[in-house]
Amino acid sequence: MMTKGVAITGMGIVSALGMSVAENLNALKLGKSGISRLDNFETRHRDAVLVGEIKWSNVDLEKSIGLQDGHAITRTGMLGILAARQAVAQAELDLRDTAVRTGLISSTSVGGMDITEKYFYRYASEPELQHYIQSHDAGVSTQHIADDLGLQGFVSTISTACSSAANAIMLGARLIKQGKLDRVIVGGTDALCKFTLNGFKTLMILSEEPCTPFDKDRDGLNLGEAAAYLVLESEALIAKEKKKALAFLVGYGNANDAFHQTASSENGDGAFLAMEKAFQVAGIRPQHIDYINVHGTATPNNDLSEGRAIVRVFGDKLPVFSSTKAFTGHTLAAAAAVEAVYSILALQEGLVFPNLNFKTAMPEFGFCPQTSLLHQPLRYVLSNSFGFGGNCSTLIFGKD
Repeated sequence: MMTKGVAITGMGIVSALGMSVAENLNALKLGKSGISRLDNFETRHRDAVLVGEIKWSNVDLEKSIGLQDGHAITRTGMLGILAARQAVAQAELDLRDTAVRTGLISSTSVGGMDITEKYFYRYASEPELQHYIQSHDAGVSTQHIADDLGLQGFVSTISTACSSAANAIMLGARLIKQGKLDRVIVGGTDALCKFTLNGFKTLMILSEEPCTPFDKDRDGLNLGEAAAYLVLESEALIAKEKKKALAFLVGYGNANDAFHQTASSENGDGAFLAMEKAFQVAGIRPQHIDYINVHGTATPNNDLSEGRAIVRVFGDKLPVFSSTKAFTGHTLAAAAAVEAVYSILALQEGLVFPNLNFKTAMPEFGFCPQTSLLHQPLRYVLSNSFGFGGNCSTLIFGKD
């Protein structure tokens, strides 16, 4: 049985493609990647890696937000504030109205590491910097976003690696469906920092070239930074307020293949189960999907595992698919929210965005991703997000 699901009434995004939904959409249409060299902090790896960096400095972000000297908001928090403000503005929310039960569920993996790593060796000798220590925790950026919005309701943080924002979106939808909340601002934010750059370098899964998702010769990912948020609202609330939905979250599911700390299972067991659960919630079948926004990190393990999972679900009737990570880089906990925005844009515009840099098909499969901008009516888009620790999540968005 098909369901309309939970309404999406607002969205906001900042990424390497731009500082608004419109700027991101324009870059996607033009096939203009945001991958570049790292400029916002110094690292010995600068000439060896490419990233999806937002070119605004922390000072630029502070000025845009209107922060005063002495604040303790990290880059992760500032990116989140800018994106969340956009989503709230588009949804025309009045967060002072406490009669409407409103929540915020934000996700992050970096948290405040971009600041605490910067000052780590100076805390003991410079006590005036110690107030930054408390911003290290992942939940602090969420609270900073809530405070900036003036939100007094439910506030929570999710950190399940690269599926974090998908799980934030899913939890928000479940709270609405269960009658716990009327609307929820959901998404994720992560900033680039030395800790994650060095960590992924150690894992030997960073590419020195622009990443090539689902390509035979893929050799790793490009890290990125971004923030993106959606406003989810109950059908009853949008009917009462006579709002028009941008799209609907109709299905969701998560699973854990419990295979390895960082690798996905060979047959994509967790991915397969997450997709199966999402179809059950949505009440639709695989043949209803018009486009898959794949996780597609361009690592040898991920793309093979995800490809096998997709074949298990869709068989030989595979819908058109692409990865947008060659545009933005892999934005970790923010990735699923970024790609949720792109999935909704795909539905609204009737577009499939290209899988950049693809040249050669993977020998394990008889299919290739979409490599050019495709104009095609879409009703349902499936978006996959998989993280370290086996955390696999799937979202399904519907046009109406």
